[in-house]
Amino acid sequence: PMKYGLESNQSRFVFGGCLFSINFAAGWQETMIMIKYYAVLLPLALVAVLQPQRAAALDNGLARTPPMGWLAWERFRCDLNCESDPENCISENLFLSMAKRLSEDGWVELGYNRVNIDDCWPSKDRDHEGRLVADPKRFPHGIKWLADQLHGMGVKLGIYEDYGTETCGGYPGTTMSDITTDAETFASWDIDMLKMDGCHSNTSTMNVGYPAIGAALNKTGRPILYSCSWPDYLRASNKPINYTFVAENCNMWRNYHDIQDSWESVYTILDYYGNDTNYEAFGKVAGPGNWNDPDMLIVGDFSLSYEQSKAQFAFWSLMASPLFMSNDLRTISVQAKEILQNKEVIAINQDPLGMQGYRVSQAGNLEVWCKELQDKSVAVILWNRSSGGMHAHMTLEFDKVGLKATDKVSVRDLYEHEDMGTFTG
Repeated sequence: PMKYGLESNQSRFVFGGCLFSINFAAGWQETMIMIKYYAVLLPLALVAVLQPQRAAALDNGLARTPPMGWLAWERFRCDLNCESDPENCISENLFLSMAKRLSEDGWVELGYNRVNIDDCWPSKDRDHEGRLVADPKRFPHGIKWLADQLHGMGVKLGIYEDYGTETCGGYPGTTMSDITTDAETFASWDIDMLKMDGCHSNTSTMNVGYPAIGAALNKTGRPILYSCSWPDYLRASNKPINYTFVAENCNMWRNYHDIQDSWESVYTILDYYGNDTNYEAFGKVAGPGNWNDPDMLIVGDFSLSYEQSKAQFAFWSLMASPLFMSNDLRTISVQAKEILQNKEVIAINQDPLGMQGYRVSQAGNLEVWCKELQDKSVAVILWNRSSGGMHAHMTLEFDKVGLKATDKVSVRDLYEHEDMGTFTG
């Protein structure tokens, strides 16, 4: 077994053959490590053990690995005050500037190749043909022009709508009668992704409406990645969710509360995703073409410490989550940028097998999470959740993460980029 001493509020992340450390200040500690078999010792039977059956994915050929990019909402919300806050209001200038940063600062090469508009972009009224129209003051050149500009930088453009009478911000929604028109509009603008919210909607019709929107998008012939908020609204309404059916109609989906700029928010999401019942319901459905979305990365915003930032990125990567940053790429700190541009951690997220990581054990404040990878390596997070400042010793028991006591593995720290040695169970 591998033994670690973790301060409270610290975790460690081990990846099949790799160990990386996430040390959190003032409480818990987390470590993510990767464990790699020596090939001669790899038991072939393990493959069948580690690969649960997957649901059929939406068959549009998109999102074969979790999508990556930048999304406006958590950081910029619905800032409409372009007169006094022109650099930060929801306008074409904001999205152009973020796309420029993705293109010029090394993000696109790492996979962060999407910029997504969220709520509050349209005019309050549709045009005389019933089509959505961008606010003419904040988007004077229109959405098609914006898409062309981003595509010229190697960046894809996503947009937001709502399956309801209005968006959450009070702008025109997509009702059943608008579905075909809106899908054709987005395709004509060369949109690459649609996030479909569910405010001001009847949840009893969502099992019909959301699939109808996906079908309309596919019918346009334009490859548009489809993100649904459908399961989250059913959850909030205490209605049953058929995640196999969701996966057949959406490339990714929200299923829990919006993230806020706080560690408490991240912590709550991890508890929801770590719950065994929830993992059985939706974790095993995830895979190439269809992903659970715990919401945006807030690394680089105001609330998380350096160690907590490493933790969120490690967990989101382990859970095969879409990696959409919501921060200000124009002013992001060097430390936050280094976390988000860590190629070894990104590789965990983008592993082509597409397994969603899960919690394998919990003893008081001490947890172990793991994720199997295509090359039969294993990514592991050791997490001391305590906020009391106490040091804790954790032992990684190989059988908890699909290994045998006789297995010989190499370990690498993915944040320190260091090989930690060879271990047996």
